Amino acid sequence: MSEAIDSTAEAPGTAANAGVETPFRRFVSDFFDSKVASAAAVVLGGIVFIAVFAPWISPQNPYDLAQVSILDSKLVPGAKSMEGWTFWLGTDGAGRDLLSAMFYGLRISLGVGVMSGIVAMCIGAAIGLAAAYFGGRVDTLIMRIVDIQLSFPAILVALILLALLGKGVDKIIVALIIVQWAYYARTVRGSALVERNKEYIEAATCLALGHNRIVFRHMLPNCLPPLIVVGTIQTAHAISLEATLSFLGVGLPISEPSLGLLIANGFDYMLSGKYWISFFPGVALLITIVSINLVGDQLRDVLNPRLQR
Repeated sequence: MSEAIDSTAEAPGTAANAGVETPFRRFVSDFFDSKVASAAAVVLGGIVFIAVFAPWISPQNPYDLAQVSILDSKLVPGAKSMEGWTFWLGTDGAGRDLLSAMFYGLRISLGVGVMSGIVAMCIGAAIGLAAAYFGGRVDTLIMRIVDIQLSFPAILVALILLALLGKGVDKIIVALIIVQWAYYARTVRGSALVERNKEYIEAATCLALGHNRIVFRHMLPNCLPPLIVVGTIQTAHAISLEATLSFLGVGLPISEPSLGLLIANGFDYMLSGKYWISFFPGVALLITIVSINLVGDQLRDVLNPRLQR
């Protein structure tokens, strides 16, 4: 009898514990409260999946000469090759399966955007935190450099850098890092200035804690929400900037094609009616950038309570 009473007494507590809303659950619930953001997150997840597993899910390797035939060049969507392959999105001027080329192009475009964004975020965050924490001449010098760089168009700076560095994935990643770090530095510096004047930073200073511990253990975690939002937006900007540079012929080489280079390859055939060579990579690029921007907008609303609807 007592065991039954104990089990019934524990039931309400168990239910209460199960119903506790953790910060992570609250974040997920608020994020997926928007149907548009939910759809964008699902689409973005599918794009990332395609980019990661492109070598395994592509119908063919579009850059393997043993699988590509020039006789299959410029086939319309849905056409079949002489060997019986079905090209659902057609082929380009070199006879490559356009669907497979887009999968590989997504892989390179996302890789360039994410890698450059992560490195630029780390560099910009460290510089922005140093400017806000030390202040004075350090802050003035850093912000003048940031202002000078942001006064020039990003595409112009990237063009000059690639003219000096040359083509290649590593070269364009370096160029995009140099172009992007100033955005992160300014964002983190603005958030860190607010945290710099709070009591817990003054208490840590009075306790003679090290500068690295104060900056990276106490100030940085409170600057992460705006940094994450800017990171998503800048990733989309880096992908579009890389596509523009590749379209202009100064980005990636032909052996490492991205979506921008695929669009450029089909541009010469637009007037002859071969629209699909540029159209489908352009749609894939548009969907990728829009989905990243929508996810970033929802993150901004969720991480900033003043912007929640």
